[in-house]
Amino acid sequence: MPHRSTQRIGPFALTRTLAWLRICAIAGQSSAVLVAAWWMQLAIPLLPLLLGIGLLGVFSVFAAWRLTQPWPLREWEAVGHIAFDTLVLGYLLYFTGGASNPFVTLLLVPIALSAAALSGRAVLVVAALAGVAYASLFYSYVPLPLPMAAGSPSRFTLHVLGMGVNFVIMALLLSFFISRLAHVLRLQQLEVQRVRERALRDEGILAIATQAAGAAHELNTPLSTMRTLLPELRREHADDETLAEDLALLETQVDRCRTILREMVAFGKAQLSQEPERLTVAAFIHSCVERFQLLRPEAELALPPDEDAARIVLRTPPGLRHALLNLLNNAVDASAINHSNAVALRVSRDGDWLQLCVRDHGPGFDTDGGLTLLGLSRKQTGLGIGLALAEATAERLNGELVASNTAHGAEVCLRLPLAVIAEK
Repeated sequence: MPHRSTQRIGPFALTRTLAWLRICAIAGQSSAVLVAAWWMQLAIPLLPLLLGIGLLGVFSVFAAWRLTQPWPLREWEAVGHIAFDTLVLGYLLYFTGGASNPFVTLLLVPIALSAAALSGRAVLVVAALAGVAYASLFYSYVPLPLPMAAGSPSRFTLHVLGMGVNFVIMALLLSFFISRLAHVLRLQQLEVQRVRERALRDEGILAIATQAAGAAHELNTPLSTMRTLLPELRREHADDETLAEDLALLETQVDRCRTILREMVAFGKAQLSQEPERLTVAAFIHSCVERFQLLRPEAELALPPDEDAARIVLRTPPGLRHALLNLLNNAVDASAINHSNAVALRVSRDGDWLQLCVRDHGPGFDTDGGLTLLGLSRKQTGLGIGLALAEATAERLNGELVASNTAHGAEVCLRLPLAVIAEK
């Protein structure tokens, strides 16, 4: 999951931008003061100016430390950072001509940045701070001394030169930092779109789950009736071996349906209780493979061993087993399209992640469409929601579902963070 500073516009993004801008300001102010004092030989108060720049440097270190702290950065705190920057800039301008200094327009930069990231009330406060600073510099300031060397440019020429430099600085700062804030805004819009699509998918899954719960409740009665009548029919037609075998098969299928319904109820209870199972990866995979072979006895499953991953103890959430079975069932159906029963399950550890990769020998995925949209399926049978359910499980566990095409089919990897599913 991306870091909070790249996913939203607000006080944190603004404060991070101000931190970079503050570093640029320290470098630019130091250069300007040294050039004015040593190269242009202006009689400016060097010590107070360097003191103000040093104070800004100390605050820059504090702001960088603050950005690394876990507690949230509120809007009033961002306004406080802007107020300090405005105060220091006003202090420096006071000793260098006040409002007559062409660099006084730098007071507009915090207003432009805060307008893209803060509320209207906070922007008004920032604008008021800049206005008070400008008004104060208009009436109270230390005049900028004229050049003392012979042949030096006049005050007006210096002012025009300073305006040109200030224009370049303003253009660079506004274009660079506002473009960064606009980039954050675009990322935020993409995240909102992803959340909306996820909500629509989850709404579809919930609707299907509701229908499935109602169907399971209604199917229990006819299945119980069939389970009662089938043994009687077998006894009545014991002399007909062919019919008896068919009835025995029907009875097996009815028992299988009842088992599935009971597992659905048990899964629902486990999901509500949120009590995970505690077992090793090897035991978890063994139980999944046993269930899968009962459901799809025709499948030829390859399971290469991985001793490192097998010893990990999991806090298995209720939906993980069903997600893996969905992927295996999809793989068998995909392989069947190419007249194959071969599928492979690869379990491995990738750093702090557990990978459950299922590979088939089917036609692969379409490269021009989404892979996990609800209802999207290239199979002629099935509901087309297996990948969507697996993806929902992965997101709930802070993991991801990665699908790709291979030389002989497709591979879907369920990647889960061990910090969430492993026993500590």
